[in-house]
Amino acid sequence: MRRSSLPGVILLTGATGNVGSALLRRLVAENTPVRVLVRDPRRLGPERVRVQISLGDLSDASSFRHALRGVKTVIHLAAAIRDQERQGATIEEVNGLGTLRLVRAAERAGVEQFIFFSAIGASLHSQSRFFRAKAQAERAVEESELRTTTFTPSIIYSPGDPWITLLGRLAMLPVVPISGSGRAQYEPIWAHDVAGAILGRMEQNGGEPHQRLELAGPERMSYDDIVRTYLEVKHRRRRLVHVPLPVVRWGLKAVEEVQGSLAFATWDEAELMEIPMVSERGTADAEALGVHPLPMQYVLAKR
Repeated sequence: MRRSSLPGVILLTGATGNVGSALLRRLVAENTPVRVLVRDPRRLGPERVRVQISLGDLSDASSFRHALRGVKTVIHLAAAIRDQERQGATIEEVNGLGTLRLVRAAERAGVEQFIFFSAIGASLHSQSRFFRAKAQAERAVEESELRTTTFTPSIIYSPGDPWITLLGRLAMLPVVPISGSGRAQYEPIWAHDVAGAILGRMEQNGGEPHQRLELAGPERMSYDDIVRTYLEVKHRRRRLVHVPLPVVRWGLKAVEEVQGSLAFATWDEAELMEIPMVSERGTADAEALGVHPLPMQYVLAKR
């Protein structure tokens, strides 16, 4: 096992998520001292015995003090694309206010570097609550006294993640329902490639005090294209049926009323699939960090 060249203890939020789990495996493999802020350590799987665990979450600012002790770098991946009923936290509180609180706590704790994940297209004027909250968080990060990097990715995916799993379930139906027009454009990027970009940025250990980088895959695809790619990889022939957005909104709101946090999808999530997420620089920023993103079809076929 090679010794890590990364400085100090790293605090990782969102360690059980799509990017977080991929990044955590690589950090542990490189013998990097990692502390994770989690509500349920069991969700870390086998990695839970290889990391420092700090119990808490973004809605509990009191948990930050212990989590940040001795930390030099914060990698803030935790986010929510639906309201968290069990924790009583909204999209805005988790993504916006939670990030602001963590930034302020990191400043007080003497953290040197703060790496934050937003999204391509985040704007205070977006129709999406998620994008508006991410834009508020971006402002807090960029106004910080810390050395910061804000990554703005397109759609991040990984075989077996909740989104791909949902596509798999829909692909079992006689036809595949698509929310809205299906024409919004994306540049999907594999979570493993995103993890590589984070490591590449950390190893640079320098640059502008506030840097903003876009992460995108090598292909520009509509949502229809993404679904067709999945169907092709799985050797399933299905027709796509577009469902008008008012019908989708009514249906998902009804599901949420009945199932709450157990709903298979929410309107806030479906709405995101109508908002383009494309980079002006393509894969250039990822390649500058030593990552050459793989095409979605290749990843889904090989994993």
